Amino acid sequence: MRLLTALAASTAFTFAAQAGESVDYTVDGATYEGYLAEATRDSKGLVVIIHDWGGLDEYEMTRAEMIADDGYDAFAIDVYGKGNRPATTDARKEQVGMLYNDREMMRARILGGIKQAREASGETDVILMGYCFGGGATLELARSGEGESIAGYATFHGSLDAPEGANYAATEAPVLVMHGGADSGIPNSLAADLADQLEADGVTYEVQIYSGAPHAWTVFGSDRYQELADKKSWDAFMDFTERYLEGDDD
Repeated sequence: MRLLTALAASTAFTFAAQAGESVDYTVDGATYEGYLAEATRDSKGLVVIIHDWGGLDEYEMTRAEMIADDGYDAFAIDVYGKGNRPATTDARKEQVGMLYNDREMMRARILGGIKQAREASGETDVILMGYCFGGGATLELARSGEGESIAGYATFHGSLDAPEGANYAATEAPVLVMHGGADSGIPNSLAADLADQLEADGVTYEVQIYSGAPHAWTVFGSDRYQELADKKSWDAFMDFTERYLEGDDD
């Protein structure tokens, strides 16, 4: 079983802060602080994580460690800036709003993080994935076509809407969308609309909807955590990573 048990996952927060290492890097003259977890055996490739709206914290570090334990280098990038970890809802909305209002800047920060991830790991091909806001940011880069050597894009309970007139015609890599069927803020209709758009644009994609799963169902220890949906989505993500990063289509 790939997924840590709920108990093991909760204790993973303890080792996540110790096993990997923080990595400072710059994008357009500003300093950012990412997190590198190297594969626990010969690396099979690189996974880059975009954090949720709270900024890079122990949650993303834990997921990076889980990925590393499965044999991949993992790098959690920082799109807010070193030391910028908003703790209140209003502060988080401000950060997210700033990036959505300047998508060119958002993409530049993502691409800068991917560049640093490649330098830190030595790997080239990347699976890009994100949670909540990070999922929406992942799809933003996918739509732009600006990512080079991206093997796939994956989003966990991420924002699914897009600017008016946007499409996925420039998206070259496959897309995996994992959505909670009980997400009150992101209706299932948006997942269906996204599937229609990806189909129309000829993108290889998969959309999974987990019944009863609210928004942020993967967050360990929260009242929204849904273990079954977490397991299914994690297994789907690791299968996706193996298929497209390693080229295993079996």
